[in-house]
Amino acid sequence: MKKKITHYIIPSILMMIFYTSCNSFLEVTPTDQVSDATLWVDKENADLFLNNIYASISGPFSTFDPEENWSDNSMNGVNGQFSHAVYAISAYTADNSVTRWGYYAAIRKCNLFLERIDQSSLDPAWKKLRSAEARFLRAYFYSILWTSHGGVPIVTKVLNQNTQGDAIFQARNTSEETFNFIASECEAAAQDLPLSAELGRVTKGAALTLKAWAELFWASPLNNSNNDKERWKKAAQSYRQVMDLKVYSLFPDYNEQFFEKNNNNPESIFQKRYLGGTNLGSSKEGLQGPAFVNGALRSYGGVNPTQEIVDSYFMKNGLPISDPNSGYDPQQPFVNREKRFYQSIVYDGAMWLGYTMVMKQGVGSKNATDINNVNEASNTGYYLRKGINPDFTVLGPNQLSSASFTIFRYAEVLLGYAEALNEQQGPSPEIYDAIDQIRLRSDLPRLAKNKSQAELRSAILQERRVELAFEEKRWLDLIRLKEAETLLNKNSHAILIEEKNGKNVYTVIEAVNGTRKFDKSKNYLLPIPQSAIDQNSKLKQNPNY
Repeated sequence: MKKKITHYIIPSILMMIFYTSCNSFLEVTPTDQVSDATLWVDKENADLFLNNIYASISGPFSTFDPEENWSDNSMNGVNGQFSHAVYAISAYTADNSVTRWGYYAAIRKCNLFLERIDQSSLDPAWKKLRSAEARFLRAYFYSILWTSHGGVPIVTKVLNQNTQGDAIFQARNTSEETFNFIASECEAAAQDLPLSAELGRVTKGAALTLKAWAELFWASPLNNSNNDKERWKKAAQSYRQVMDLKVYSLFPDYNEQFFEKNNNNPESIFQKRYLGGTNLGSSKEGLQGPAFVNGALRSYGGVNPTQEIVDSYFMKNGLPISDPNSGYDPQQPFVNREKRFYQSIVYDGAMWLGYTMVMKQGVGSKNATDINNVNEASNTGYYLRKGINPDFTVLGPNQLSSASFTIFRYAEVLLGYAEALNEQQGPSPEIYDAIDQIRLRSDLPRLAKNKSQAELRSAILQERRVELAFEEKRWLDLIRLKEAETLLNKNSHAILIEEKNGKNVYTVIEAVNGTRKFDKSKNYLLPIPQSAIDQNSKLKQNPNY
């Protein structure tokens, strides 16, 4: 018997429509569809156009199968889901891969906005501010294309096939040229952006953080085989610039910072807005949270944390479970773990919505770890808790949260700074201070000093994995660090809980649907969509696709 998938038919159809509607290399809508006479003479109307560009930012809150499931942090337990059927087993091709090429439609809108307001007679101060926002957004869209595909065509003018013919088609710029464009655009935009803005709009901190992230990606092993220290230095300097703005701080509650009541909190640097209470809103709670509560289906459980991420959480004393002095007991695996574990993972015995969650076999629980792929329980024995607001856990269109999806936050800045500075120069007090800020927020002791560069690197990356878990960061970290060829060629694991002789026995097993494969000869880049190549003969495919 296969798992039921009727709940996911409509979302899947909508996703198919979205992806198939974005196959063009460039959007070539005639410019006469935009009425210059009414749009570019009024700030409010022009803002509507820019707001539509903001709406092009994608987020994971309305999907049952987010990209976190591509990584070793989580999986979707339902048969046939894209993350497992395609990405986990390295079956993506130029014809079936998730495409980022649709961002060229948003890039074209940015180019059109920049050209039109530059030519307009609107208030110069307003034009300066909004131009900086559009330049950031264009750089952000290019950053997604670049981290996915490598070098891509850099288009900064409005192209129109009706008047320019095939001259609109360009060859790919190099990866370095694409990186340099992103970094320079962020630097320029930062000069004209404010320190604070209304929810969802770009700030100086957002532009500097995107620049720092691009520099970190460029400095990492994927792009820096010679380990050029200057690349790490530039990333550290950019992250330091964000820190020196003195406008961001860690939010006291690690988990509740992601709830709608805390949108735009002091830790948030850049967020995608969602409209709650309607079918246009966020439905993360109904799609990705714990499935059965007191026997009733409350969510579809689309994100099942793996044993691998569970094992990454520290003990309460701050030591990893692999440390012989940590006190970890594999037969009491959920005792004395760090606070972020309890804030992020629903496990056997955890309280959720006032009920004790039971993942144990043989007691009739609908949440018992699914070891045969026959029901809708978690395939790993865990559910996602992080960012799931219990106030929005009843299925239905009127139970949608307005929580924003956090793209960048201050904790990531501290982690990026620590990593880049350690790679540039080795251990220093500034690195320990950055990491300790994050640990102390979660009641962990300060990181033990006197570590070697390699030991500190391991500690920083484990801290990064735990702190940013389920925030759509893990896949690109595995890519940039070139760890995917090792960690994504290992199958995902689950926890099996059985009662024997009156005691619970915990056994780590391979998760059903937990097979993972990664081809290092090609999978560090996603393929260029074949539809784009068919349109533009100047495009060259990534190697081995």
